[in-house]
Amino acid sequence: MGFFTDHGRRKIVLLLGHPNSDPTLSSELALIYEAAAKKAGHEVKRFNLTDIKFDPILHKGYKAIQELEPDIKNLQEAIRWCDHFVLIYPNWWQTMPALLKGLIDRLWLPGFAFNMRKDKNGKQTIGWYKRLKGKTARVFVLSGSHPLLIWLFFGDYTNEIKMGILWFAGFKTKVSRFGPTDQAPEWKKNEWRKKVARLATLGE
Repeated sequence: MGFFTDHGRRKIVLLLGHPNSDPTLSSELALIYEAAAKKAGHEVKRFNLTDIKFDPILHKGYKAIQELEPDIKNLQEAIRWCDHFVLIYPNWWQTMPALLKGLIDRLWLPGFAFNMRKDKNGKQTIGWYKRLKGKTARVFVLSGSHPLLIWLFFGDYTNEIKMGILWFAGFKTKVSRFGPTDQAPEWKKNEWRKKVARLATLGE
């Protein structure tokens, strides 16, 4: 059953990271995951990137405090609350869409996702604290090309989200890669739909 077994009823945050509010395969899979997880008895809080009101630019990095919008605060609180975080997004230019990256820039802040280690004088030292340690995550990445071809040409295009973002904050993460979505026959899409529903039922 995988590495998320024996958790029972889980608290899940589901984030649809597609910047297009029109129906897409990403949004369809989000609906399937949400419905199957709720049917299995899990508690799900759903967020859509297009509904979140925020400035996607971290204008001065960490050199100045940028006030958090209410939607950002709500998402942070939900992620603190959850056992399991699910993210669905399309692969554009071997990474996530710009608006989703902007959300993470504003969301994944010191004090929320991590803290760098400092000595007694307040000077930064080696290492950091993972403030979201103990949680699990599942990332679904949809691509127009075959995932294997992308990997052969460009390397692991999911390393940024899996390691650089989620692992850095303490998440134990699994990634599911679906593609090529543009040319996929209906039987293949049905396989993806069934996999998403199965993982949602398990709370994975």
